[in-house]
Amino acid sequence: MELSAAERHRLKKMAYGHKTEHRLRVRAQVILHASRGHSNARIARETHVHVDTVRAWRGRFAAGGLPALADRKRSGRPARFTPMQVAEAKALACQLPAETGVPLSRWSCPDLAAALTARGITDTVSGSTVRRWLHQDALKPWQYRSWIFIRAPDFRARAQRVLDLYARVFDGVPLGRDEYVVSSDEKTSIQARCRCHPTLAPGQTRAMRVKHTYGRGGALAYLAAYDVDHARVFGRCEPKTGVVPFMAPGAGHEPRALRKREARLLDRRQRLLASRQESCGPLGRQVPECRHGPHPGPRLLAEPDRATRGRLRRVGIMMRSVARRRGRSRAVGGR
Repeated sequence: MELSAAERHRLKKMAYGHKTEHRLRVRAQVILHASRGHSNARIARETHVHVDTVRAWRGRFAAGGLPALADRKRSGRPARFTPMQVAEAKALACQLPAETGVPLSRWSCPDLAAALTARGITDTVSGSTVRRWLHQDALKPWQYRSWIFIRAPDFRARAQRVLDLYARVFDGVPLGRDEYVVSSDEKTSIQARCRCHPTLAPGQTRAMRVKHTYGRGGALAYLAAYDVDHARVFGRCEPKTGVVPFMAPGAGHEPRALRKREARLLDRRQRLLASRQESCGPLGRQVPECRHGPHPGPRLLAEPDRATRGRLRRVGIMMRSVARRRGRSRAVGGR
């Protein structure tokens, strides 16, 4: 058996490489011994394999070369479960346990395996097999996510007012160009803290030093407002929440428009609250009077629904770092 220089170099790397698999190492050694003119019996003694194994690999290399030393594709063990059984297992995982009469709140892989066996869909099946089936379609019945269920009987009437405002309509009358809708919410109890000592930069033979204790500057509230017409979010920090901080100039909306207009509010129950010095219903706060007089057309501020409040909370969380920086600067200035 004659080898080319490239084949001999490749076989030597396979035979003496530290990361080569043992089976490939033995096959390469068999071919190298055969290239030196050794007999099959001698190669079997030196490689500690059967002589039939030596004869088989010499024949495969002579027929196919280096690629023939790799393992051939095998069919493997026949499938134990049919595709119909796998589909029925996935369909059962997508159903609620209460619908099938099982006293469970949610499915798990062992519970699904037991239910498949009890229903006669499959024979004895393990939980890991069921998990592998569900992983193919990214099914995780043991996890659940809460949904927003509408339980209020008059939800349609309450939501209709907010949806009309989003469409720039109030009581069936379209809003003018100088009127706009703002959805507002607040993030309370934001801790304003500042470090007692600034961070010391690293120096020669000295690591960076950080002071981990803080000086507390109190709790602040982050007021955020979403301009529905222009898709813009405004926010600012205040010592406390309420209608008065929100109606202050620059509190989450453009201060010029606030000074020139009279604001009217809708509470979370979609009730139109009184403006100016009248009481604000369950809020128990007073809306400040506009200095420059009322405007002929009211400016409407709609309290958000649950989905909008969730988005505003996420906006508040993302801008928490900005609020903390402002709080630190105020705390430092106060000292």
